[in-house]
Amino acid sequence: MPQMAPIAWLSLFIIFSISFMIFNMMNYFSFIPKMPKSKLINKIQLMKSLNWKW
Repeated sequence: MPQMAPIAWLSLFIIFSISFMIFNMMNYFSFIPKMPKSKLINKIQLMKSLNWKW
C-alpha cells in the first residue's frame, strides 16, 4: 500500500468523506421525532382559539 500514488490516497479520502457525509445526512433526515399526544392536542386547541376579533 505505501507505493500507491498520492492521487489515489486523495481520491480514496474524497470518496470516503462523501459517502460518510451522505450516510450521516440520510440518518439525520430520516429520523421523525414523535410528539406526545397531549402536546399535539394542546397545539390543535391553541390553533383553533386564535381567532381574530375585530
